[in-house]
Amino acid sequence: MTGIETLTFGCRLNAHETEVMRAEATKAGLDNAIIINTCAVTAEAVRQAKQAVRKAHRDNPDRRIIVTGCAAQTEARSFGDMAEVDLVIGNADKLRAESYAPMVFGAPLNDKVQVNDIMSVRETAGHLIEGMDGRARAFVQVQNGCDHRCTFCIIPFGRGPSRSVPMGLVVEQIRKLVDNGYGEVVLTGVDITSYGPDLPGAPSLGKLVQAILRHVPDLPRLRISSIDSIEADAPLFEAFASDRRLMPHLHLSLQSGDDMILKRMKRRHLRADTLEFVEKIRAIRPEMVLGADIIAGFPTETDAMFENSLSIVAEGRLTYLHVFPYSPRSGTPAARMPQVDRGVAKARAARLREAGETQFRALCESRLGAIESVLVEREGLGRTEQFVPVTLSGAEPGRIVRTRITGLAPDGLVGEAIDAGAANAERNAA
Repeated sequence: MTGIETLTFGCRLNAHETEVMRAEATKAGLDNAIIINTCAVTAEAVRQAKQAVRKAHRDNPDRRIIVTGCAAQTEARSFGDMAEVDLVIGNADKLRAESYAPMVFGAPLNDKVQVNDIMSVRETAGHLIEGMDGRARAFVQVQNGCDHRCTFCIIPFGRGPSRSVPMGLVVEQIRKLVDNGYGEVVLTGVDITSYGPDLPGAPSLGKLVQAILRHVPDLPRLRISSIDSIEADAPLFEAFASDRRLMPHLHLSLQSGDDMILKRMKRRHLRADTLEFVEKIRAIRPEMVLGADIIAGFPTETDAMFENSLSIVAEGRLTYLHVFPYSPRSGTPAARMPQVDRGVAKARAARLREAGETQFRALCESRLGAIESVLVEREGLGRTEQFVPVTLSGAEPGRIVRTRITGLAPDGLVGEAIDAGAANAERNAA
């Protein structure tokens, strides 16, 4: 087998960057290689990446294996020590064609670990891509890095300082994606609500969203990925209030519902801040659906503290939960705090997931009989504006179709497509 194969772990930003890496590596002339884009958010993510490296080599012994991403940045030497790995590239260089050239031209490497100091990086380039491989929606990177130091998180050391893509480049890329037929664009980054202070005029995320909606009038749907709600600015609320093309779905970087744990995590919000945001955004868009990241079993978390996390799921009607049993990351302050028993953390995580599933079922039941605007992702499957999966037939992938919700599926809804053209007309009228 020849060509470039990619394998992506982790966040939506990684999914976007994998497409850029594929294009840059192809430009460099790389062939017969597997690029593995790793995640470092938990120790389990790193373990899975190494497992994938070994499997890739076992299944493709003649192909070169290149490892990059956050785990490659934070644990470069451990990947470099793997016999299966031919090259380790850091996050600062993985989007540059020249980083892949040594694998092509046989130039001798003094060290197969090519990882630089990520903290010295000060810019994020706006890489234009034609689209996402096999997807109806495309992810667009608007920001990278993080200036905060949550006590559990290793990601700032994998991504470097916060830096933003200029608004003009973001708009240009989204125009290109719309011209290529994409019905939905998702804005991604490591900490996208910190967008803008490093750019001329210090624009905010809300200003960026308003610019996109104003300058790309043919964009059918714009979605925002995970945000830090304490940083949500007035223009962002205004955008949600004024333009229905901004999807009623947000994912909150919540982490806990208990004030003491939030302080020990070194988060910048408290429980009341989250609930205030939830109330405010739903006053603007009553149909808003909110998900959240929550860590179960953070060091020092008592049963009472955990109950505060559990109760905020119902109180805030948080639907799409990403729940992580706490996993200590070497080099972070939380790893030195008194640890919660691993079994207790897993049990708490299971209860949180169950609570999220209850909220998700309630959401699905509330949509029975409704007419939804559904983006068809692939044959037989699409998603509503609220990101609920819908099983439907007879609709072309990539189209946005009006869909009558007729039933419930194990993982979402069952629908009947009505008319794609009417859906577009209805959306434009709104």
